Amino acid sequence: MAEASGVSKSTIGAFERREETARLTTMNNRAVVEAFEGAGLEFIPENGGGAGIRFKVRRDGTRGEH
Repeated sequence: MAEASGVSKSTIGAFERREETARLTTMNNRAVVEAFEGAGLEFIPENGGGAGIRFKVRRDGTRGEH
């Protein structure tokens, strides 16, 4: 993730460990989101059922919700 997003390994590690001091700046947050999206994932907004993340294209080749 650090390489794909350009965010330092120490920052990613602190965030993953949920350290109190771990903060992603707006720019770093966007870089991490773009790295996930570049890897084929998409973020699902809060829609009553809860926010989440899923693959853009499933193994069966379909997209979006079923």
